Amino acid sequence: MTTPYSDPDTPAIHPFSNLSPECVLDALDSVGLRADGRLLALNSYENRVYQVGMEDAAPVVAKFYRPERWSDAAILEEHAFVQELTDREIPVVPALTLDGRTLHSYGGFSFAVFPRRGGRAPELDDPAVLEWTGRFIGRIHAVGALSGYTERPALTIDTFGREPRDFLLANDFIPPELLAAYTSVVEQALDGVRHCYARAGESAQLRLHGDCHVGNVLWTPDGPHFVDFDDSRTGPAIQDLWMLLSGERRDMVRQMSDILAGYEDFADFDERQLNLIEALRTLRLIHYSAWLARRWDDPAFPVAFPWFNTQRYWQDRILELREQIALMDEPALW
Repeated sequence: MTTPYSDPDTPAIHPFSNLSPECVLDALDSVGLRADGRLLALNSYENRVYQVGMEDAAPVVAKFYRPERWSDAAILEEHAFVQELTDREIPVVPALTLDGRTLHSYGGFSFAVFPRRGGRAPELDDPAVLEWTGRFIGRIHAVGALSGYTERPALTIDTFGREPRDFLLANDFIPPELLAAYTSVVEQALDGVRHCYARAGESAQLRLHGDCHVGNVLWTPDGPHFVDFDDSRTGPAIQDLWMLLSGERRDMVRQMSDILAGYEDFADFDERQLNLIEALRTLRLIHYSAWLARRWDDPAFPVAFPWFNTQRYWQDRILELREQIALMDEPALW
């Protein structure tokens, strides 16, 4: 089916269309980095990220931020948080300071440069790996609780649930024959989220990684290090823990126990937040659909996500939310 705003006879025009390889290299040259011409696009859809070979130096990673997503002030808050973590010897990857700044501008784009750090996916079926990872997340949260964000938004029912739902409904992304079913199920799902939050009670809010899934945790012989704080925002601690869980309920109970064994060496954990796991998963599902919809004018998205906005896609989302409604009625992990 044709998505809203699309014209099959007109090529999509998007700000990133102006980010040519020459622009990337010239941007790095503007901050004194001499590239050798090697340019490798890395897996990123929200921004554009490149590994760039350097003359007589190790390669660097250049991130060009999506225009109008974050203000420069919000990006700098993220950079400052990651630098706080670095200063406390927590294994994260901070933006390089070049010409006295971590954020730069060239060709209409804000960009930052990072050292290249390698690693492999952590083996999350290993209790020792989970405990080690939990220990460092506890350290991140201990620092995150010291102060708050003023420019970056919080993870709330409104920002990750109500607003994404309203965007999808207002812009006619749901097929007409599925509109009533989706509208009903998403409202039931948000009611379930609100009930989970009520069971959890007041939760301390702190600066988070925000998107702490296995792809953003790289493992080396020295242990884990954490990359890509682009989605960092304020929220409950459990947000940085639940995405590391997988499998059946008994598996997740064991995994969470292993994570908390390390986490609580450095930060207190309010076990009432376990009531938020399925609620946060539900919010992420709603937010993800709206994220794809908001980005559909970016030519990279129809290519990378051809299944989005098909009849089958929305049928699957309806079934998925019904499953979440049932899961949110169950008690917390323990």
